[in-house]
Amino acid sequence: MHPADPTISTISTISGSKPRVIAFDRNRLRIEDIVAIAQGKAQAVLSADPAFRAAIARGADFLDRLLREDGTIYGVTTGYGDSCTVTVPADLVVELPHHLYTYHGCGLGEYLTPAQTRAVMATRLASLSKGFSGVSVELLVQIASLLEHDLLPLIPSEGSVGASGDLTPLSYLAAVLCGEREVWRKGEHVAAAQALSDAGITPLRLRPKEGLAIMNGTAVMTALACLAYDRAAYLTQLTTRITALASFALDGNAHHFDEVLFSVKPHAGMQGVAAWLRHDLPAGQVERNGKRLQDRYSIRCAPHVIGVLADALPFFRQSIENELNSANDNPIIDAENERVLHGGHFYGGHIAFAMDGMKNAVANLADLLDRQMALLVDSRYNQGLPANLSGVQGPRAAINHGLKALQISASAWTAEALKLTMPASVFSRSTECHNQDKVSMGTIAARDCLRVLELTEQVVAALLITVRQGVWLRLQLHPELSLSPALAKMMDVLATDIAPIQEDRRLEPDLRLMLERMRQQEWSLYA
Repeated sequence: MHPADPTISTISTISGSKPRVIAFDRNRLRIEDIVAIAQGKAQAVLSADPAFRAAIARGADFLDRLLREDGTIYGVTTGYGDSCTVTVPADLVVELPHHLYTYHGCGLGEYLTPAQTRAVMATRLASLSKGFSGVSVELLVQIASLLEHDLLPLIPSEGSVGASGDLTPLSYLAAVLCGEREVWRKGEHVAAAQALSDAGITPLRLRPKEGLAIMNGTAVMTALACLAYDRAAYLTQLTTRITALASFALDGNAHHFDEVLFSVKPHAGMQGVAAWLRHDLPAGQVERNGKRLQDRYSIRCAPHVIGVLADALPFFRQSIENELNSANDNPIIDAENERVLHGGHFYGGHIAFAMDGMKNAVANLADLLDRQMALLVDSRYNQGLPANLSGVQGPRAAINHGLKALQISASAWTAEALKLTMPASVFSRSTECHNQDKVSMGTIAARDCLRVLELTEQVVAALLITVRQGVWLRLQLHPELSLSPALAKMMDVLATDIAPIQEDRRLEPDLRLMLERMRQQEWSLYA
């Protein structure tokens, strides 16, 4: 049964505590709001402000009046897309939205995860709440109710070309609002009709433009972009911390990150990464004779590699949040001036470009770390550490191989990430009788970006094990060395989860634990 108090959501059980409330109205939302809702740490609530609800109602009322006056409205009294020249008889207008989501029920591929689905629903709710889509307040309430009860449409991830928006995947949201198809409920697939009935939610009968308003937008790609941004921003910091540990393990030179050195190349993100490295590697650390004057590029140039993503993140945020806070269906309903404006705001080009750029910058992090690992495990380049970072000495060293296989796996994950950096946005296809003759491919770009993030996180997991082992071995060889407080704290945290690798052991459990910690963002890194 659903809670008696409508302000308390069953979603609170996801995070184990009552979530904070995020009000949906015409105000601007941030990426963090969508991520919090996706993770079950916040509840989406439709604003009860009378002025806001009146503004939403004006759009639906204006459309109703146009219909009574025999107005011609795309997608309301006409067919969709190339069929815009087909006039729909007045007695069939009410059926048109249901046909729209029905014939778009042809998605394939894996279903979006529950977190991704919450993000999609919240993103669509944000756009429709701007008041330019001609939908009813009841439709917005229905989306918020599904989120409140954590009834999540089963949405196939494949089938969108990113214009006219995410038609096929969003058809699954439209159908569930009407009590059709299936939902996730507490991790199980349940018929939508049964799930809505159990929650006391009455299925909708969509008003004339509401099917189009739900489906004809960029909610799927934008939601996935919000989740991708959150992960990429964290990886920027985590890759920097790993680089500091790798530099220490390789007996590197802290002077490569000198403040004056970086002041002459004024990329703010890159300078920030260098500052983080100075924080982790104080310049006063012991400098011993015999050190290389210059470390290899994967250490020395790490701020220049990580800094590309750090500098791109503000642009990515701007593009994603502008799309998140946009009315992006067609036509736009200007109720205040009583106009119907036909355009192409469903086109996801900004998200496509952001996701193509992000996956490129993130894959470069994987490549950077892969190169660092290659140095760390190779006794020719690791400044006196044992081959493959094996912790075994004596006769048993002959049968122990340390991180040899882990380096192979990290290289495989890196190669796959790099392979996926081909931009999706350049693969536009002409579809739908050449009406949709130039499309964004934004959803494919976002899915690719999430896969690149997943692969890069696997490389990061491998490097966390590697630098934990490398620093441990370096300190055994040179007990006079000391870590900065930040690196010492990180090593203590890693040591809690990862025992030193002496006798060979299966490392998959360690990797999976690192991935879990990473995706929960459990490590505090830089302010």
